[in-house]
Amino acid sequence: MERVVTALFLAQQAFAYTWPSPRLDVLEGMRWDQLGYSSFEPALFVTPCDRYTHPTEKGSKGVRSNAADWVRAAYHDMATYNVETGLGGLDASIRFGAEQSRPENPGSGFNNTIQFIAGALGRHFSLADGLALLVPMAVENCGGPEIDFRGGRVDATEPNAAGVPEPDQDIETHTAAFKRQGFSPTEMIGLVACGHSFGSVQSSNFPDVVKQNETDPTSETGVAFDSTMTTFDNAVAAQYINGTTTNPLVAGLNATKNSDSRIFSSDRNATMAAFARNPAHFAATCKHLFERMINTVPKSVHLTEVIRPLPVKPVEMRLTYRKDGTIALSGDVRLFNVSENDKRTVDIVWKDSLGQSNAVHRAAMPHTAAMKGSAQASKIQNFWYGNRTFLATVEPERGFGAFHFEVDGHDGLEARIEDQGGLGFALPTDAVMISEETCEENTHVAVRANAGVQRVFLEIDQFTEDSQGSAAPLIVDLVPSGKADKNGFVIWSGKSWARETWSTAYGIVAVINNKRLELPQENRNDFC
Repeated sequence: MERVVTALFLAQQAFAYTWPSPRLDVLEGMRWDQLGYSSFEPALFVTPCDRYTHPTEKGSKGVRSNAADWVRAAYHDMATYNVETGLGGLDASIRFGAEQSRPENPGSGFNNTIQFIAGALGRHFSLADGLALLVPMAVENCGGPEIDFRGGRVDATEPNAAGVPEPDQDIETHTAAFKRQGFSPTEMIGLVACGHSFGSVQSSNFPDVVKQNETDPTSETGVAFDSTMTTFDNAVAAQYINGTTTNPLVAGLNATKNSDSRIFSSDRNATMAAFARNPAHFAATCKHLFERMINTVPKSVHLTEVIRPLPVKPVEMRLTYRKDGTIALSGDVRLFNVSENDKRTVDIVWKDSLGQSNAVHRAAMPHTAAMKGSAQASKIQNFWYGNRTFLATVEPERGFGAFHFEVDGHDGLEARIEDQGGLGFALPTDAVMISEETCEENTHVAVRANAGVQRVFLEIDQFTEDSQGSAAPLIVDLVPSGKADKNGFVIWSGKSWARETWSTAYGIVAVINNKRLELPQENRNDFC
């Protein structure tokens, strides 16, 4: 039996959620599949950490970074929060032109940040979740501490009130603004220092702070907050304390905009001196404050638990009712943070759900060299096994019951049984499944007639009026059509969407014995 990374593995088993949970499954995948197979690959854009991506801006290489934009965007979105009213906070309202046009929000960094996450939105993952998630992506992949992430943010439908501090304001105004956001004067110093571990001030946003390029005014120039502008470290504090800083908000062209100087010195440099002396203290403080920042949400929003990785996670595990009356099993399993082993094999093993048989079935889960992913600058390695098209045929009269995985390192030891810490794995139901008849906007779901199914409906991804935020899903009820076939299945049918947008993703939900069950899969009508 091969070994896993023991301490981390046990911690994850102790604190991770139980599969399946469609909402948490999506959030967990976004959080921990950062690069490679089955990933939306946000970490690709901070690999390396000096990477900056913009389609038109000139002269930005070495001046800006995606990581710095991501951290700044999250703070500016959060900074509208009012601790007394519970309004504002991190809700993706920064996407609105009305907010971006305010003097407190100069620059292209907000839209540049949104582009990296907008394509991942759906009913279980909001743009606000995406803006929050990009903070740990930036920090962890660029040398910083692990940042706990929770999901469940709701995208705003209109702009929030103004509230981001500006560089020319006095220390009393800054202190009051951070107090309104829920941060003490000491936390204000910490959050500014942590945020300014990355990035620079650009001439296009603050021409009276940073000189423009005299030979080409259209080309961006910038001055970094410290000498390691694309790496998370305590240099912003160390260089401030030892007098070598070039931070343009400490020693800039315009003294009225030296806001970092006023903030850092507001407690006679005590906080910054402590950061400069102790990099570990700086990192721990930033971890806490970044988590506070991304968890500052409107009072009506209730965040999930911290999204911990599942050590062994089925993904897109599904049953498909085929045209010939058989059932196809398909899906993948991810092994989190394990060593590479070309000899490793993984089998899925399942029992019948119907009849009196105690038969056990198994199927090999194939692996290719491409089925590899990573997180946290490749400190975490994930390996995938399976096939999302076909693994095995399931006999309709037997059904598909509890299952587990057998992982064999072929190292002379026994294969390891992975059954979710003894809980076992099981689909929410094997009585409801997508039908292979599904095509374009016509969705068909096979339902076992004697399973007590009361309702079957689709939850279709919907977006806000500006098409940039996620909204509550569209509910479409399916209707049973015809009698049961020879296997006892009835086809329930409905329109998943208008023809021009039938590729929109949706979930299949059934109500059985008054219990809501969502199948753990994303569906698109791609059988034809």
